[in-house]
Amino acid sequence: MAKAKVTMEVGNDGVAVITFVNPPVNALAIQIFAGLKEKWNEAAMRNDVKAIVLTGYGGRFSGGFDINVFEKVHKTDDVSLLPDVSVDLVMNIMEDGKKPAVAAVEGLCLGGGLELALGCHARIAAPRTQLGLPELSLGVLPGSGGTQRLPRLIGLPKAIDMMMTSKPIMSEEGEKLGLIDAVVPSKELLKVARQWALDIAERRKPWMRSLHRIDKIGSLSEAHEVLKLARKQVKQTARNMPQHLACLDVIEEGIVHGGYNGVLKEAKVFEDLVLSDTSRGLVHVFFAQRATSKVPNVTDIGLKPRPVKKVAIIGGGLMGSGIATSLVLSNIFVIIKEINPEYLQKGIKTVEANIRGLVARKKLQQDKANKAFSMVKGVLDYSEFKNVDMVIEAVIENVPLKQQIFIDIEKVCPPHCILASNTSTIDLNVIGKKTSSQDRVIGAHFFSPAHVMPLLEIIRTEKTSAQAILDLMAVGKTIKKVPVVVGNCTGFAVNRTFFPYAQSAQFLANLGVDVYRIDAQIISFGLPIGPFQLQDLAGYGVAIATGKEYSSAFPDRIFKSPLLDLLIKSGRNGKNNGKGYYIYKKGEKARPDPSVLPIIEESRRLTNIMPGGKPISITDQEIVEMILFPVVNEACRVLDEGVVVRASDLDVASVLGMSFPSYRGGIVFWGDTVGAGHIYKSLRKWSELYGNFFKPSKFLEERAAKGIPLSAPAATSSASRSRM
Repeated sequence: MAKAKVTMEVGNDGVAVITFVNPPVNALAIQIFAGLKEKWNEAAMRNDVKAIVLTGYGGRFSGGFDINVFEKVHKTDDVSLLPDVSVDLVMNIMEDGKKPAVAAVEGLCLGGGLELALGCHARIAAPRTQLGLPELSLGVLPGSGGTQRLPRLIGLPKAIDMMMTSKPIMSEEGEKLGLIDAVVPSKELLKVARQWALDIAERRKPWMRSLHRIDKIGSLSEAHEVLKLARKQVKQTARNMPQHLACLDVIEEGIVHGGYNGVLKEAKVFEDLVLSDTSRGLVHVFFAQRATSKVPNVTDIGLKPRPVKKVAIIGGGLMGSGIATSLVLSNIFVIIKEINPEYLQKGIKTVEANIRGLVARKKLQQDKANKAFSMVKGVLDYSEFKNVDMVIEAVIENVPLKQQIFIDIEKVCPPHCILASNTSTIDLNVIGKKTSSQDRVIGAHFFSPAHVMPLLEIIRTEKTSAQAILDLMAVGKTIKKVPVVVGNCTGFAVNRTFFPYAQSAQFLANLGVDVYRIDAQIISFGLPIGPFQLQDLAGYGVAIATGKEYSSAFPDRIFKSPLLDLLIKSGRNGKNNGKGYYIYKKGEKARPDPSVLPIIEESRRLTNIMPGGKPISITDQEIVEMILFPVVNEACRVLDEGVVVRASDLDVASVLGMSFPSYRGGIVFWGDTVGAGHIYKSLRKWSELYGNFFKPSKFLEERAAKGIPLSAPAATSSASRSRM
């Protein structure tokens, strides 16, 4: 990889073109800032330089600040590792420099890259250049003057929207807003930028310092109204995260006390936010997601993925049709097989409805939708399976049925065809037991709804070939999923880790805790819905079927509650029939159903675990801990058994598959933030009070005793039996 550097060329026209070079996205590494300072000072001193143009190498301006520096700060708690860019470089040297500067931006102009461009006196862009300040998505705020200069160029409402959502805009919109001075063809970009810089130097064009502008801010009372509304929205959409409100405070500082004071406050708040748990969590997830693409003995042995152009899906229900939607949207031809014309028609119609929904929400263009419609075909037998590259079985969780399907497809599919199951819990060795092609048997576990949820859990058995794993990883990336490769066991990595989640909730309900209070506390913690509403949405049949799998696999740590059976007996099936713990009516928000309370009382009577027959007294924090500490405990067992390549894979899977809040860094990272010692002591106390369900795992006990993080590689633990 080319070393990060900054170059300068001075033309006969007297324009110094300063270029930063750090492929692939010209990330702003520490040495880039040092190079910029050096070259800018040189240009300022030289008599043959009249003006400066700043640009990036290779058709991209910059993707922003080098996030590796954040990781170093988090490991050392040393904020002095962060360069002093905002005041020293952007304001003093660039914006207040004696020679005018124009940014020539192309491709990407994000984060610190856009902030450098804002420090120049004009901005010329190539068509369809992305412009944005996505820093809040990493738990910080724009730290090089972006909070002050962007509102002054495009107005407060739009600037706040860009920062709060972290969403970029295109240069064409940027020109309309006043962020970009001109959009010109890529091949003319430097020529126009040079001339523009000379025009400023020779006073033919205005010399504009963004930080000094106030014409787009509006009156103080208008600004206060805009900020008040933004704060109200943020409290609803970004609960538990400090960076959004902090960013609004910094913007307000600049409006009330002037841009210079705003820049100083921004630099101070940036340092505070970098060290926050939120930033640590979000940066951890950012790197953890990238690490999932590295699988030992699969991605590092010189294999190349084979093309997968045609996939057969067995079962056109909710999961099968969702998987089919994902595939056809990425130009992979799909055959859906069903057992009768009625089911088949329903499956095809669901795929079409999914695609139409994307068009209606403006997430897909009509011509692409038409192409996707033409890529799916329905069949009632196996005659068309002779030239498919992969089969995904997506039928109900029934072992004999799945085994028979695998026997059938092995006979009819070509020898290179991958044989995949979308099972969410059943051991793959059991499913593929009666086939002779064990090396092609693999799990492709999508999460519902499959065309929306971003995780693809890839399950390997001891016999699955590296080629089959690599091929499925490539398909995952093609269909814009994040593939995480895991080992084989009941529930695999994600559902296995989270199986205590619903059971903990049932445990608390039977101890007398209000189910709606439990849901409210879990939502307050940061999950989108609570465990009881989740059961309502998934349907009780799913919970009972998977519960049986876990009962037989982990009989030592199961809590059996009669509550679901009682709900079904009373004619409830959650959202499926509009009645569960909540009442569901079309077009209305789900609301608690008071008539379910006697059923919960009956369950409490039958389980008889309330101490002295009275509901337990419990704090809000204890509710969250009693629900989630057993999940961390099971994650410890998953790590100890080597079901995942690395702890951070489980973090990514919990965020993308279970909607665990990303700003908490994933389930293992959060466990380390809370501390293994506290989790161990709490579980031990509850296991003494309530039994084995809460019993701490050996792995957790060992880590707590030795003060070793849960995420540290398993080699530092006792016997680790890898399933990878």
